[in-house]
Amino acid sequence: MKSIAAAAERARAAGDLAPVIDAIPYAGLLGIQARYGDELLFCLPPKQGNVGNPTLPALHGGAIGGFMELAGSLHLIMTMEVLKVPKVVDFSIDYVRAGRVQDTYAACHVVRQGRKLVNVAIQAWQDNRAEPIATARAHFLLE
Repeated sequence: MKSIAAAAERARAAGDLAPVIDAIPYAGLLGIQARYGDELLFCLPPKQGNVGNPTLPALHGGAIGGFMELAGSLHLIMTMEVLKVPKVVDFSIDYVRAGRVQDTYAACHVVRQGRKLVNVAIQAWQDNRAEPIATARAHFLLE
């Protein structure tokens, strides 16, 4: 994990999160991607390994939760001068709709930042941002 600091510095300098995503095995397992535009967005592309209910089919809640938690961490790595992956202190998620097996997006917003603790709101959606499939609140410890 000591390559995270170097990867974070390269990512911030280049404006490309790929080095950080490559340094976090779970991010690679899920297939997380970062997309830049007016804001930093994260994408969870459809992947058979992320399916929880093959009958519908629908994404596994754990894959959605893991994606959103990692999106929060990656957002902090890119927007703050953190040298380590922020530690999760608390994570609470509300599943609003079933996540279909298609591109899922997440956006993060820092609600409050203290000296060591940061509160982040995360929203995940698929077709329409106004219709989220899940919302989450997370507290991260910065070191």
